[in-house]
Amino acid sequence: MKLLNSLLQLPRPAKRTISVIIDIVAITVALLLAMVLSRETLIPPNLLSWLGVVSYLIIGSVAVFVKLGLYRAVVRYVSVRAFLVVFIGASISTILLAALTYAFKIQLPATGIVNYGLTALLIIGGSRFAMREIYHRVVSRQKIPVMIYGAGSAGRQLAQALNNGEEFAPVVFVDDDKTIHSSTLLGIPVIEPSQIESVVEERHIQRILLALPSAPRSVRKAILESLETINVKVLTVPGMADMVNGDMAIDQLQDVHIEDLLGRDPVEPDPALMEKHIKDKVVLVTGAGGSIGSELCRHIILQKPKALIVCDISEFGLYSIEKELREITQRHALQETEIYPIIGTVQQHKRMETIMASFAVQTVYHAAAYKHVPLVEYNMVEGVRNNVFGTWYTAEAALKANVELFVLISTDKAVRPTNVMGTTKRLAELVLQGLAERAKTERGKTRFCIVRFGNVLGSSGSVVPLFKRQIENGGPVTLTHPEVTRYFMTIPEAAQLVIQAGTMGDSGAVFVLDMGEPVRIVDMARKMIRLSGLEVCNEENPAGDIEITCTGLRPGEKLYEELLIGDNVSPCEHPRIMRANEFTLSWTKMENILERLNEACDAFRVDDLRELLLRAPTGYQPIETEINDLIWQKMRS
Repeated sequence: MKLLNSLLQLPRPAKRTISVIIDIVAITVALLLAMVLSRETLIPPNLLSWLGVVSYLIIGSVAVFVKLGLYRAVVRYVSVRAFLVVFIGASISTILLAALTYAFKIQLPATGIVNYGLTALLIIGGSRFAMREIYHRVVSRQKIPVMIYGAGSAGRQLAQALNNGEEFAPVVFVDDDKTIHSSTLLGIPVIEPSQIESVVEERHIQRILLALPSAPRSVRKAILESLETINVKVLTVPGMADMVNGDMAIDQLQDVHIEDLLGRDPVEPDPALMEKHIKDKVVLVTGAGGSIGSELCRHIILQKPKALIVCDISEFGLYSIEKELREITQRHALQETEIYPIIGTVQQHKRMETIMASFAVQTVYHAAAYKHVPLVEYNMVEGVRNNVFGTWYTAEAALKANVELFVLISTDKAVRPTNVMGTTKRLAELVLQGLAERAKTERGKTRFCIVRFGNVLGSSGSVVPLFKRQIENGGPVTLTHPEVTRYFMTIPEAAQLVIQAGTMGDSGAVFVLDMGEPVRIVDMARKMIRLSGLEVCNEENPAGDIEITCTGLRPGEKLYEELLIGDNVSPCEHPRIMRANEFTLSWTKMENILERLNEACDAFRVDDLRELLLRAPTGYQPIETEINDLIWQKMRS
């Protein structure tokens, strides 16, 4: 081992010199063997002539190998292509031997010349492959032994990449294909899934690498569930799209994506619906720096709008999404689309009117909102100002500018709300429905629609990145209540469905996205811990690694979320979009509610504001009897 490390640390010229010496010895040995196999004596009578042949053969052969670039190849990475170079070099050396024996008038049978060529090929090529194998075997002992789940193209590429790396050593493949069980690929044995647990223990496997980038999420979920009981960290290769785009290499291993645990495959978006209100249009996205707003922008820019106006009150959020969008336009040759970053708040009516009139906006996606439940509980007035009045002002500006389509991004927390945030979002829905009715009587051109959905994975405030950080820090993993259940959807799927839903229905329609089955947060936490190669620490397993603790429900938080106020829903053109037929409010009544809310906000009468929210037709039933607004509490103390 020490000798190998010393050889590896030698400078390249020294390594090439050693390779040349090995080849000189190999050529000499090959020629001697050829003579013996041809029944020639080891000391022929014409010794000087033979010495001349050997000398010229060595010089000529080494010169050929230099010309072919054999000494530029790094032995530890030698491949079949290098063997082809050796074959060509050995063939030329054999021809050179035939010419030299003829020139020096030495009798060497044709079989002897052929034997030389074959022996030289075997020794010169074999020595390189032997060195490579020795290197990999020795170095592999210092690497982390891993199991690759998936012996397809991605799995084999991953194994080759890891063999050339310095961290992981692939020791076994796992695959469902029965035809390759008990065989070897790239010198690595292939086993069936039922053998995983025993092989993990026998071979001291420390990682299981999921190499199934094209597999449906339902398949990946089933595999991950089968691996949960094995106390080994599970990693995955990047998705096929990332690898095809060149964004990531196959050996850039990642933690298991939480969407794989949900097991729901996204439905491919309908291109006609995606581009209907975007292509060659001027599009405005409010809250463009947020999780949903920024993802909407990423999908919108690919539909080739005439211009995309990104508006946000956060300077950093706006800078980040503008920079990313410009990179996307460069990558996809979309430079014809103008991108306009606008700093502003939806609470400024004139600002929104000016933006829409100046750019002649045609489509609006209104994602600007305060969405964090406890923070809105602590800041009631700002929550109402931003979520209710911000929506109203932006919608009124859209009406005045004759915008064609206005889409409000709503939330499942607007259904039978138990918190201020959900109540303000339900009021925002009612504002839009009231304006839609008013616009019809005034023959306004703007069509309003509302899209309601639940939690998105990876958004700001999502539990998933929080759990991941807590697991990395050794725990504990904290959740509010063991029975908390939520709907989840990936941000890209949510954004695509929002865009498609906006093309459907009449003005004032409420669309609900199919979020799949609800997920218990505690189950998600357990899965994340186990797939990190750790064990949950609890009463049954006090020696576990990560403890799960419950901190209690936060202000305004409820155990279960709903997507529908009633059961009256109808299907739409898309299988994951439904239309909800729910209670609406006339604009006259809605305007009256807005006037009283405005008065309470202006005077900072939080108790009156709370009472108005309770009397509004939103179904608001707060969990706590106390007002949680922090400033109000300080003023009262």
